[in-house]
Amino acid sequence: MTLLDSSELESELRKVISGVSRDKNLDKAVIIDALQQAVIHAARRTLGATADLEAHYNEETDEIELFQFRTVVDDDDVANENLEIALQDARKLDPETVLGDAIGIKIDTSKFGRIAAQSAKQIIVQKVRDAERAQVHEEFKDRVGEILSGYVRRFERNDIIVDLGRTEAVIPYKEQVPTEKFRVKDRIQAYVVDVKRASRGPQIIMSRAHPGFLVQLFGQHVTEIYDGIVTIEAAARDPGYRSKIAVYSRDSSVDPVGACVGMKGSRVQAVVNELNGEKIDIIPYDYDPARLVCNALAPAVVSKVIVDEETHGMEVIVADDQLSLAIGKRGQNVRLAAQLTGWKLDIKSESSIEEKMAGAKDILAMIEGLDDMTAELLIQEGYSTPADIAQMSPRTLNRLLNMDHDDAIKLVERAKEAAGQLAQGKGEIRRAVAPNDLLANSSASPVKLDNKVEDSQISERVKVFLELSGVGEASAHALAEGGYVTIGDIVADSVEEVAQKTGLSIGVARTIQMAADRYLQSE
Repeated sequence: MTLLDSSELESELRKVISGVSRDKNLDKAVIIDALQQAVIHAARRTLGATADLEAHYNEETDEIELFQFRTVVDDDDVANENLEIALQDARKLDPETVLGDAIGIKIDTSKFGRIAAQSAKQIIVQKVRDAERAQVHEEFKDRVGEILSGYVRRFERNDIIVDLGRTEAVIPYKEQVPTEKFRVKDRIQAYVVDVKRASRGPQIIMSRAHPGFLVQLFGQHVTEIYDGIVTIEAAARDPGYRSKIAVYSRDSSVDPVGACVGMKGSRVQAVVNELNGEKIDIIPYDYDPARLVCNALAPAVVSKVIVDEETHGMEVIVADDQLSLAIGKRGQNVRLAAQLTGWKLDIKSESSIEEKMAGAKDILAMIEGLDDMTAELLIQEGYSTPADIAQMSPRTLNRLLNMDHDDAIKLVERAKEAAGQLAQGKGEIRRAVAPNDLLANSSASPVKLDNKVEDSQISERVKVFLELSGVGEASAHALAEGGYVTIGDIVADSVEEVAQKTGLSIGVARTIQMAADRYLQSE
C-alpha cells in the first residue's frame, strides 16, 4: 500500500490487520474501516473536499483500493474535472458508457506524498483509539453497581487513577474516604458509580464512599444475602467513621442481624477490615416507620415517637441520660438514622417535653373550668393553646373528652375569651412559663411573664446575637429569652443545653454555636 510509504507493507497488510486486531482485541472490520477512511482523508488533500471517493480493501491483492467517481458529460461541458469526465474519455475506460453515468476511476495512491501519508496514519491511530473506547464502554456499561479490583496507577489532582487491566478508572476526590491513604501500586477495590463516554481520560467512575460499596461488600461476605434470603433494605454512611444498614430476612428461621455478623463476628469484621476500621451498626428492618426509627437510633433507647405524616417528620423522645447517646458525636447517630429511614428526626429529652407540656397546661388553665387532666388530654391530641381549642367544633370535643354538647359549646366560648385575652396581653398564667414554650405553642402575640427580663435588655442582647452569621431575628430572640447574655455564653454550653434553653432544634442550635465559635475566633 503506497499510501503508507511502504510497498512491503502492501504485501503484509493482511498481517498488520490481524496483528492490530489481536493486540487491541478489536474486530478486523474496525481496522479495515479505519484504513479505508484514512486513505479517503489523504486523497481529499490532493483531489479536494468535494471529490466523490470510495475506498475498498481487496483481499485478493491485499491492498486498499481507492476509486474516484465522476459523472459522464458532453465533451464540451466539463466544468469540474474532479466531479465530471468527458464522454470521449469515459468510453476509453468503458466503451458502453453513456451520458449521465457515474464511472469509478481507480486512483494511484502513491502520488499523495509523505504529508498525506502521515495524516492517514494519524487518522488510523485515532480511529483505533475511538474503537477501543467504544469497546470499553460496551464492556463496562452493564457493570454499574458492582465492585471492581485494580491497582493504584497514579494520582491526578487528588483523584486516584486505578489500573483495571484493559483500561483505567478514576476515583474522584469526593468519592474517597477521608481517613484512607493509598500509594502507587496498592491494591484497591471500589464501587462502580457510572460509566461515561469520554473523548479522553478514564470513562469508569468509581467510589469507596458510596453506600452501595458497603452493600456490595456484605453481598460478597454473607451467603444469605448472595442467595437472596437476607436483603439490605437501606444503608447510610459517614465514610470512614460509621455506617448503618437495615437488614430483613425473607425466611423467619433466619436471623438477618446474626447472618450479617457471622460466627464470632467474622463476616462483619471482614467488611470492617476492607473499610479500614469503619464502625458498622446492623439493625433489623421494620415496615413500621416508627419502629424502624427506634431501631436506627440504637444503641440509644427511645421512650416515645410522635409521627407527623404531613411534614414526614418524627419527634423522638428519649430519657435525659439517653439524649447524648441518641444524638451521637457531632450529631452522627441521629444524622445516619435520618438518612437510613428517610424521615426528619427531632430528638428531645423527657424533661424538656415535660417542661413544655407544663407550660402548655398553664396556658390552657386560663380557660375557665378546664382542669389539669382535661388539659393534658387536649395537649396530647395536639391542642396546646386557647386559640387551638377555640377553633375546635363541639362535636370534636364531645368525642375527645366525652362531655355534653352544651358543655362543649361553653368550653369553646371560654377558649375564645382566653385567646382574646392572650392577644391583648391581659391573660394571667398560674406560674412563670419559659417564654419560648409559650411562643412555640401559641399563635397569639407574646404576653408579659413573671421573672422575665425587661424588654430593653432583651433588645440589646438580640442586637449582639444578630452579628452572628446565619442567625435571624427569631433565633436571636430565642437566645436572649433563653438567658444568654454574651456570645461566649453560647459557646460555653453544649449543643443540647443551647437547644433545651432556647427551644430550638438540635440542628439550629449546632449551627448557632458554630457561628458563635467562628465569631470569637475572628475577634
